[in-house]
Amino acid sequence: MILVTGGTGFLGSELLKQLTDKGLTVRALKRENSKIPVIIKDNPLIEWVLGDINEPADLEEAFEKVTHVYHCAAFVSLSAKHKKQLFHVNIDGTSNIVNLCAENNCRLLHVSSVAALGIAKRGNKISEKDFWEYDSKAHAYGLSKYESEMEVWRGINEGLDAVIVNPSVIIGKNAGFEGSGAIFKLVKDGFPFYTNGASGFVDLEDVVKAMILLMDAEVSGERYILSSEDIHYKDLFTQIAIGFGVKPPTKEAKAWMLGIAWRALKFTSFFTRNEPSITKDTAKSSITLSYYNNNKVIEQTGIVFKPLAQSITEITQHLK
Repeated sequence: MILVTGGTGFLGSELLKQLTDKGLTVRALKRENSKIPVIIKDNPLIEWVLGDINEPADLEEAFEKVTHVYHCAAFVSLSAKHKKQLFHVNIDGTSNIVNLCAENNCRLLHVSSVAALGIAKRGNKISEKDFWEYDSKAHAYGLSKYESEMEVWRGINEGLDAVIVNPSVIIGKNAGFEGSGAIFKLVKDGFPFYTNGASGFVDLEDVVKAMILLMDAEVSGERYILSSEDIHYKDLFTQIAIGFGVKPPTKEAKAWMLGIAWRALKFTSFFTRNEPSITKDTAKSSITLSYYNNNKVIEQTGIVFKPLAQSITEITQHLK
């Protein structure tokens, strides 16, 4: 039996779809108030189990007769005020999953993030060999993903059969305008600025394809970067604008401008109670140049990543 945590999320729901499309019966974990996405709603091959990864007692039923676990559940936020929740869900929750996988002799595929990777050495692209140098001042999300990955490595060192994937920014039409889809909404609404940063991006469908291939591969104790292409934000915003048929951003947002913006939005949020659209961490990441090496997963699985331009076209057409 296959178990998927975070089954109602952006990534987990696509994983459930692809697994059941293969005719596999899957058990999925969901919290009581979580809504099942349309793409997997009423799917007879999915057995839903109510539970929380932070409540080990809830998980005992979910792990019954399970042999393979995809751990997709995570809390995502780039706001420093969510640090406690990020650590509780991403670190403590992962520790629970690792322990239960070890107790039940399950094979684990853990979804980490490129946020848990180190900085490239000697001007090369960031690879799986670049382990993050611990920095207590790093943004809370990256720190939580690093520490949660360390829980998996702990399990591996104790004999756990596991692999880790580190996706870059995952995009897909089912995100709508939430999560990574917020970038598409920003451009669609005519945002005039771009930043002088770059990052890796990957299509949701490819992330799941790679996860399934790696789960079925005879490999353990390895991590894999899942990223299609690196792109500068100016080029990304331009391609998205063309897809929506709107004017591309033409003004560069300088570092000092972003500094003023996140401080002003933080101040305003005290009165509006709304989450600021730009935080100190998002401002910093938007002007960082991050390039990723995807050779390892291609060599291991033979996967051919969807070109980023194709992904953008499919998403913009869906969201028009």
